Amino acid sequence: MRRKKTVSITYFVHGTTTDNENGIATGWKPGRLSKLGIEQSIKLRGLVKGKRFDNVFCSDLKRAAESARLTFRNKIPVVRDKRLRECNYGVFTGKDAGKVASLMEKHINKPFPEGESYRDVEKRIRDFIKDLKKDYAGKRIAVVAHQAPQLALDVIIKGKTWKQAIKEDWRRKVPKEWRPGWSYKL
Repeated sequence: MRRKKTVSITYFVHGTTTDNENGIATGWKPGRLSKLGIEQSIKLRGLVKGKRFDNVFCSDLKRAAESARLTFRNKIPVVRDKRLRECNYGVFTGKDAGKVASLMEKHINKPFPEGESYRDVEKRIRDFIKDLKKDYAGKRIAVVAHQAPQLALDVIIKGKTWKQAIKEDWRRKVPKEWRPGWSYKL
């Protein structure tokens, strides 16, 4: 019996943005890395040095693409994929991030007004995973994206409920601290 080849994903969240520092929910806005976010992305370069990645995928939003560029320095082609975008917060885009965080569970199944639900994000990530399994079996993939796609991976791959993924999210811990790299196997 032949074993299926797995896809190994190392997931990186983009560096800190000016919106993060100002407590603003960026959603589908491009966002801009802060000085700290640039430093984090460059520091990450040292942490991934010596690790082999066959491909790098990132969200098409500026903050994730910039983190990927600074980290991987065009040594590996970086593919922008809009399925890796953050949740679309609709009317809450550009508003208080604490308010959006307090509404996450309410919008697991129900879209944010003029936006999307976390189930919508999950659907995008399931589609992305389907393509990875089909086209990248046996490969090591780096992904640079956002909070909601990472939580969707926890739901899809680790079998968490959305409520559990939200509750256990590292961003909810105090003090909140940016962390580089999570591993997933498909």
